[in-house]
Amino acid sequence: MNGRIYFFGLAIVSTLILTGCFPAQIYPTLQQRGISLRPGDLEAHGIGFITPSAATGQEEEKQAVALVFAETMQKERKAIRVVPLAETLGVVNRAGLADAYTRMYSDYRDTGLLKREILQQVGKVTGVRYMAQIKVQSFGQKAKERFGIFGLRIVETKTSGVRLFFQIWDSEDGTVAWEATQELHYSYDTVTERQPTLPTVVGRAAQDLVAKLP
Repeated sequence: MNGRIYFFGLAIVSTLILTGCFPAQIYPTLQQRGISLRPGDLEAHGIGFITPSAATGQEEEKQAVALVFAETMQKERKAIRVVPLAETLGVVNRAGLADAYTRMYSDYRDTGLLKREILQQVGKVTGVRYMAQIKVQSFGQKAKERFGIFGLRIVETKTSGVRLFFQIWDSEDGTVAWEATQELHYSYDTVTERQPTLPTVVGRAAQDLVAKLP
């Protein structure tokens, strides 16, 4: 009897989820600061992505994060020439700048500074003026039971939260042209064990950040 009730409840809840009765809930907080970047600058000069930095435990997701951002920008801002991370790394390596690029990235993790001379070289070989640098400051996941029958879990609320720091650097003079922080919590009710992944949450955050660019 209990088994029939459980599966009946599971079927009802699953139907509710599949029909959109339990939509994802998104709670974003975004702060931005424009410095020298003006409307039309990105369209005129293009933007390339360099290797993101990430908090401990998220290092393997860095390339996925950059890919999500680049794809979002290409989709939302079609007039801008976007150089994805993979292309940046390829031309940097081909130009013999791998060691200099590695030093620049290492220095950035320690100082928050991208050395101008190297940044200029990266801008030159990629053919764009502006460079996008993403920092994944934190990422966390949790689950909370929402609905159950006779002590059996049926629906859980899955939540993932991310905090990002996004900068656009001007490779000509080595200055930060625009920057923003974005904290976003993404949750939904589900009958599966699937948790919102870092790329999923970052993709939603990227939409908000790209929408704020001049």
